[in-house]
Amino acid sequence: MKRLVTLASGQFGDMSLDALCALAKEMGYEGVELATHAHFDVQMALHEPGYIQEVRNTLNHYGLQCQAISAHLTGQCVCDTWDERLDGFAPSSLAGNPEGIRSWAIEEMKDTARAAKAFGVPVVNGFTGSPIWARWYSYPQTSREMIEEGYQLVYDLWTPIFDVFDECGVRFALEVHPTEIAFDWYTTERFFELFGWRETLGLNFDPSHLLWQGVDEVGFVRDFAKRIYHVHMKDVKINRRNPRGGILGSFLPFGDTRRSWDFVSVGHGDVDFDGIIRELNNAGYSGPLSVEWEDSGMDRVFGATESCSYVKKINFNASSVAFDAALKTE
Repeated sequence: MKRLVTLASGQFGDMSLDALCALAKEMGYEGVELATHAHFDVQMALHEPGYIQEVRNTLNHYGLQCQAISAHLTGQCVCDTWDERLDGFAPSSLAGNPEGIRSWAIEEMKDTARAAKAFGVPVVNGFTGSPIWARWYSYPQTSREMIEEGYQLVYDLWTPIFDVFDECGVRFALEVHPTEIAFDWYTTERFFELFGWRETLGLNFDPSHLLWQGVDEVGFVRDFAKRIYHVHMKDVKINRRNPRGGILGSFLPFGDTRRSWDFVSVGHGDVDFDGIIRELNNAGYSGPLSVEWEDSGMDRVFGATESCSYVKKINFNASSVAFDAALKTE
């Protein structure tokens, strides 16, 4: 079972597709996870003759594969409560128009499923947004009714989108993440229950968002093994030497060494990748291991190159025999 080692393109959105692919190949990657806000244009894929073939030709030129696309920014706009930050995720003509942004995002996510089908990619990774994220701490007091209303809105807005995913035979892999309707173990379970565990829905497993919250990243894989449709390899470092920093980040930017935790290049943090690979092996997961490189304290090319090598090194298969099988006597 050889899992493809790929590079998530979102953090390289300042580069053209050709330049990204050339760099990814040079760094040792076998494929790319193309972000719809950067390197895979949904509308061009659906309406521009030759666009998909052009993308394929570029990938083929560098010997790269694409087994998933990501639509995190679009998905965020479906259910988020608007503020000016969402303006940067939607067409500029919709800036300051909450309902316009939401309507665009709903239709764009449907088209993303159609574009993925046309491109021959089976998985779309992304976010859902959350209308109740600001209520995670119950002060002013948050009633159960408020929470249930939020879940109902997520159900109402995303069900027509997931229906299109079903029609296209494409799966949606949610990245469990703060600001999403599913951000830890219990909210992930609630998310699946909300939609009746429909097969379309799965996870883009990213351990870095779990560990700093205190959620067991290895146990998470074990519990949701059948729903892992894609994997992000991303690391996080817990800073135990600064007792002043709080788990909420203290409004300190990523890369500030005073933070109590920070995203770091793969292999430089505290994520138990060895345990994760063993659980993925147990689950029979054969999809990509996609490096989502985020480290504000390290050179990007150095870090992404080192990360590729690290992931390849730990991308081992399960054993076909027990290690002590040969110790038996006849």
